[in-house]
Order: sequence, then C-alpha cells, then structure tokens
Amino acid sequence: MHIGTFFARETISICPKCQCIYQSEELAKLVAPGANFGYDILVYAGKALFLRHRNDREVAAELAQKNVPISIRQIAYLGKKFVTYLAIAHQQCAARIKQAMQLKGGYVFHLDGTCDGQSPLLMSGLDSLSEIVLGNVKLPSEKADKIIPFLKDIKEKFGIPLALVHDMGKGILNAVAQVFPKTPDFICHFHFLRDIGNDLFGDEYDIIRQRLHKHGIITKLRYRAKQLKQAIDKNPGAIDSFHCGIRNNDLPESSVELIPAINVYSLILWALDGKNQGQGYGFPFDRPHLAFVRRLQEIYCRIDQLKNIRLRQSWKDNRPYFKIMGDIKTIMEDNVLHKTIEQIEPKIDVFDKLRDAMRIAPICGNRGLNHDGMESTIGRIERGVKKFHLWLTSRKEYSANQGYKKMIEQIDKYWEKLFADPITVDGPDGKIQIQPQRTNNIMEQYFRDFKRGNRRKTGNNSSSLMLQNMLAQTPLVRNLQNPEYMKILLDGKTTIENVFAEIEITRLREELKTAQQNPEKIPAKIKSIINEPQYPEKLVNILKKAESQPKSNHILRQ
Repeated sequence: MHIGTFFARETISICPKCQCIYQSEELAKLVAPGANFGYDILVYAGKALFLRHRNDREVAAELAQKNVPISIRQIAYLGKKFVTYLAIAHQQCAARIKQAMQLKGGYVFHLDGTCDGQSPLLMSGLDSLSEIVLGNVKLPSEKADKIIPFLKDIKEKFGIPLALVHDMGKGILNAVAQVFPKTPDFICHFHFLRDIGNDLFGDEYDIIRQRLHKHGIITKLRYRAKQLKQAIDKNPGAIDSFHCGIRNNDLPESSVELIPAINVYSLILWALDGKNQGQGYGFPFDRPHLAFVRRLQEIYCRIDQLKNIRLRQSWKDNRPYFKIMGDIKTIMEDNVLHKTIEQIEPKIDVFDKLRDAMRIAPICGNRGLNHDGMESTIGRIERGVKKFHLWLTSRKEYSANQGYKKMIEQIDKYWEKLFADPITVDGPDGKIQIQPQRTNNIMEQYFRDFKRGNRRKTGNNSSSLMLQNMLAQTPLVRNLQNPEYMKILLDGKTTIENVFAEIEITRLREELKTAQQNPEKIPAKIKSIINEPQYPEKLVNILKKAESQPKSNHILRQ
C-alpha cells in the first residue's frame, strides 16, 4: 500500500555446491510468491471484513481511495486467504498458547455451537481465563461422533483443561465424557435455566404467539396508528401540546378535538412497545408476546373508561376509541388465549423463583447476555436451589403437575454438574484457586457479535448462508482483539504481515484448498435436478423407459 502498483525483477542465486536457493528477503516480506497483492493489503482487507464488518464492495471502495484498484471478487478471495493464513499461524503458535495458559494454572474450556436453518453447525471452543479462541470446526450435526475428533485435537494441542463448561446437548455430554473422562465437567447455568423454561411453559408460549398471529393484531394496530398519525400531523403543534399537558398532569386547551386521536395513538405505540420488553436474554427469560397481550388488556380497560368522556360534548370526537376497541375485541374474546395465559402465569412465577435462586439472568438486569450472573458464592447458590427444591416439592399441586416434576428431575439429574467448587492448581507463585465461570454466556456473546457483524455486512437477519460459505476457522479473527493473544502470535515481530510472510506458500495453498472443501455441500447440478417437481417419480419413469428400450441399448443392462 505504501508503494502502489510496481514491477519487480528478482535475482535468484543458487549455490553450485549445495544447490541452496537464495531469493530476495525484502520482496518476500512484501508479497507472497504468485500473489498480486501485498501482505498489507491482505491484512487490511481481512480486518475490514471481519473486525469492522465491512462488505466486499465497501472494502474495495476504501482500497480504491488508497490507490489500490481491486475487484469485489478479489476482496472475497483475500478474506479467505486472510483466515487461512491466520489459522496456520494459530496452529504454529499452539505451543506458546499452551505455555501461556499453563503459567496461569491451566485453562477452562467453554464449548458451544451455533447454526441457522439448514446451515452446518459451527462449533467453537475458548479458554474463559484468557478469552482466547482455541479452535473451531464445522459439523453436519451435534452428534458425539462428530464432536469427538474436535475435542481430541484440542486435547493434543493444549492439554487437558481444568474444567469444561457447556450446554446440556446429549452429543456434547457424550463426547466430553469420552475425551475428558476425569475432567470436572459443568453445565452452564444460563443454558440449564433456558432449557428448564422451554420445557416448563414453551408450549403455552407458542400458543400465545400463534393466537396473536391468527388475529393479525399487530398489523391492525400499525395500520390504525398510521391513520391516526396522518390526522394528527395536520395540526403540527398537537403532539407538543399533548406532551406538555401529560408532563404537567393537565390537558392542553388547544386542539381538544384531537385529544382522543392522540390518546389512542399513544396507547397503540405503548402496546406495541410491549414486544420490546425484556432484558435481552431471549425466551424464556423474556416473554415479549405475553407482555404485549397484557398491555392490550390494559388499554382495552382504559379505553372503555375514556370512551364515555366527552370533552366537547360530542361523541364523534371519541370515534378513535370505538375503532381501537373493535380492533382489540377479538383478542379480548379469545377464550383459548386467556385460558393459556392463566396456565402460563403460575409456571412463570415458579421459573422466576428458580431463576432468582440460581442468581442468573436477573429480572431487573439490563446487560442481557453480557451479564455473567449476580455476585454470589457457589455454596450460597446451591443452598438457594435446595431451598427452592424443598419449596416446590412440598406444594399441593406438585404431585399432579408433570411440568414441575420434570423440572425437579432435571435439577436432580444435573446437580453435580451445576455447582463447581473452586479448583486449586499450581501457579507460578504457588497454589492458586480458579473458579470456573458458571455460565457459557461468553460463547453466547461471541456468537451474537458474530451474527450481528453478518447483519451489518449483508442486511440479512438470517445467518444460514454465512455459516454455509464461511471458512470454519473464521472465528479466530476474534483473537486479534485480544492483546495477550497478539503478543503470543507476533512472538517478537512487529506486525501480522511479518508473521504471514514466514508461512510457506505451498502450505497456504494446501490449507486453503482443504478449508474450502465442504463435504456437506450439494453439487450445483444435483441441487438443480432434485428441485424439479416430482423428482422421485420422474427418476423412476426415466429408468423404466430406459429398461424398455431395445437390447442394443445395453448400457443399463450390463
């Protein structure tokens, strides 16, 4: 980038005695053999794509401003080369990473996976003490036989961890038990509670969501709000006057005829905002659809009171009240919906009581997945869960409630994996105690940021295509924001470009070729024919037709 486009003439010397080849060291530090772009452009493109989440077109435009003409297609290729270079460099410094972790007493391995739709599963593992991503793999499924090779590779490179933290996936549990049979193994409290809540009242919540969709209430409210806004906008000062009146606990004297419209408009927005309620944990900790229904019930009752108040003694001014009540009436008369709410509310109370006992995902919290749990000792949390256990099993309805019984069964089943005492290890200055994090939120944050970056680049909420096309080791880019990792990676060098320049080009080409192979990818021509209507029937008909051909056509008869 500091030179621009240039032509180089390289003199290569060969020793007549030992046949050693000597090439230009300076040129080798600038650009890889056979490449058209320098290491600095490669690194610039890689960081822009994966750290700043720019798309190919934006990166090409940025480089064009630096007098580096490059196509969008070349940017995509440089991104893959960048990840491959980084993956090789990561492998080469594995021993140094292991040494750095051992100086801290060892590492706590957090394991989790993410997928979207029909995409392959991206599984990643990191050390929660140093927050270094140790390895990644793309798998067709979360089965033990697929996960075991990945865990064996981690074990070979970095040794046996002090402890493992992961979710309750059967595949992960079986794989961990086989590869690390004697290692302390813990279940993430957040994942544990999430599964408990899904089992306890997930069915009821799905019914609530389906009933709301059936009535199309959100579309109705948005349409009604749009109509009211158009009427209100004809009087530009009406909302300001209304705002001032609400703040002063008094009604504005001007635009009295618009008060009902503004009232309904504000109540609709308040109801719709119910779908945004929550602390960012996701279901079952956040229940936005239930909050939305509760707000609809509230405004229906309030509007029933407001509709009889005539500020100008004219019922026509109150027409917005009657219209919105008509919109909401179907919700109020939905017996299935209201019965479901009656069923779900006591279950939510029980779930929130366990949530409080485990000191995780606090109801009053505002940090979402960035919250690692309320400050508390493991012993105190364990005592709280025992108290909850006794409280729930002693309730009258417990014996007849299968949901509560299953909840207690899950707690009993995973009890030993939920409560981890501090681990005593030998540190550089003597014995030290390490407390494994009791949540896997560090992985949840990691995947969430990853997907958010994809939305920034593509504008698409779905991550399926990204997970299908990305190289498995792409998450290693996260390590570049970790100062401790950068020190290990550079190993005395000044830049990543210098690290990449020492990697053999033949190895890069082999690794890049391997990385781009996707055994799960359906060949384009096969994908084309299986998408045809009635494909199996068509295939049978073709073979029957071939079978009935004269014997001279013997290709299928051999």
